[in-house]
Amino acid sequence: VICTVPPEDCIWTDWIDVSYPQYGQENGDDETFETIQNKIPNWNCAKVENISCRAEKYPNIPIEDLGQKVGCDVNTGLICRNKDQTIGGVVPMPVCLNYQIKVCCTPPLSPECTTATTTTTPTETSTTVTTTTAASTVPPTEGGSSATPTAPGST
Repeated sequence: VICTVPPEDCIWTDWIDVSYPQYGQENGDDETFETIQNKIPNWNCAKVENISCRAEKYPNIPIEDLGQKVGCDVNTGLICRNKDQTIGGVVPMPVCLNYQIKVCCTPPLSPECTTATTTTTPTETSTTVTTTTAASTVPPTEGGSSATPTAPGST
């Protein structure tokens, strides 16, 4: 079972838009992972490896060129606050545009990887060591022998 996923194996989501900016100084657009998880409970992203953000009305213009102060990163998602905006750029009023994000998620680990398991290996000593598993007793192999022990009473 492979319990680590290389970053190149992340899976891109569709565009996500769970928040629409409202007018008012304290409002804005909140496409953070916490908000997404609250609005889409079955959203299952073990780790965000990459993120892409865009304005809904200007999908082909990089967000850096829109003249708005917007945070877009793999640790939190996207956040735009109206109070951080100024008049100018593409937007004639100090209000956040409606943004969308898509993320490249590492798939969740398989159940075998999230369950703690303990394995023990008998150590080599000068005395005979037996390992008991369920109801059977199997002596360890000694000296590299691959002989299989026989059950009592069998030939």
